[in-house]
Amino acid sequence: MIEEFPRIKRLPQYVFAVVNDLKARLRKEGEDIIDFGMGNPDLPPAPHIIEKLCESAKKKTTHRYSMSQGIPRLRKAIADFYKKRYNVDLDPEKEVIMTIGSKEGLAHLMLAMLEPGDIAMVPSPRYPIHYYAPVIAGASVLTVPLPFEGNDSQKQEQFLKNIYETYEDSYPEAKVLILNFPNNPTTMTVDIEFFKEIVNFAKKKKLWIVHDLAYGDLCYDGYKAPSILQVEGAKDIAVETYSLTKGFSMAGWRVGFVLGNETLVYNLKRIKSYLDYGMFTPIQVASIIALEGDYSVVEKARDTYSKRLDILVDGLNKAGWNVQKPKATMFLWAKIPEKFQHMGSVEFSKFLLTEGKVAVAPGIGFGEHGEGYVRFAVVENEKRVRQAVSNIKKLMRK
Repeated sequence: MIEEFPRIKRLPQYVFAVVNDLKARLRKEGEDIIDFGMGNPDLPPAPHIIEKLCESAKKKTTHRYSMSQGIPRLRKAIADFYKKRYNVDLDPEKEVIMTIGSKEGLAHLMLAMLEPGDIAMVPSPRYPIHYYAPVIAGASVLTVPLPFEGNDSQKQEQFLKNIYETYEDSYPEAKVLILNFPNNPTTMTVDIEFFKEIVNFAKKKKLWIVHDLAYGDLCYDGYKAPSILQVEGAKDIAVETYSLTKGFSMAGWRVGFVLGNETLVYNLKRIKSYLDYGMFTPIQVASIIALEGDYSVVEKARDTYSKRLDILVDGLNKAGWNVQKPKATMFLWAKIPEKFQHMGSVEFSKFLLTEGKVAVAPGIGFGEHGEGYVRFAVVENEKRVRQAVSNIKKLMRK
């Protein structure tokens, strides 16, 4: 009999596993499943990035241990990228650390920052690691509801109010607030004024902020996601995670960064020095080429996702499923149609899978406030998106 240790017992069974197991069984039976469940980019990196990886891997000197913090040239490349993209100045030595994807960086940062008795505040719905990284570190978590109703300004105002109320209700006072905009899964966006407000609040309360900017490159129709580090004084209390996964289509490469506050970067560097020897050097070298290269490779990926979302949103609306195109991310956060609401997000996801051969992620998997919704990740080509829409139309007509 397998015994679960106390820390593992705090982690619930992965809700998505229910749908994933059903998806695997259907595929084994020969069914063609159109998979919008996991946000796993299907686009390859630009050829020149792959070529640099291969070139570097052929060198005898690139196969030894690397640097846990990331090689100096890569840290300078991300600092230069932030200066060019956001006009943010970063010290590559003190305010930049490479991580094995944003997920690893955030998880180990929580392990460095938090201990039993500490409190983290996390939005709900949320990407699972935002909630469970503090849990794994032994801390307690308070959820802050993300609003779904109203225009962008009203949502921002309501969310700020929710943060303030949650903080005032926390005892002891919360130590860290984790944010993620553009948001996964809800696609909610904010403007720079939101970050000014929250930075001002955090400085008064001596509250750390960790902002995940994983989808900052995937913005549509004129919207540009701000960096929290653009706010004057933000580096006093905040760090931001950035990743090459989405915009640069380098998901399996696991290239991420934590940027900003010197104290948080230092402590993450200290704990990582015990845990890893850094990323494979050729991946770091190729990442330099990505960051220093033409941003058009990101724009090409962004336009691809935008077209897929247009097809999906237009098709679902014609089928009678009322949805709106998001301003950012590769996702569509969709409220379950009224006549299917009684099923709940897990059963409705299973229904779409078995009857429509379309896999989506159930909203409850992103936290209690995600119930009643599902998330589409547009990681299938346009032809497959059209096929998914056709399948769903048939279900809606039934």
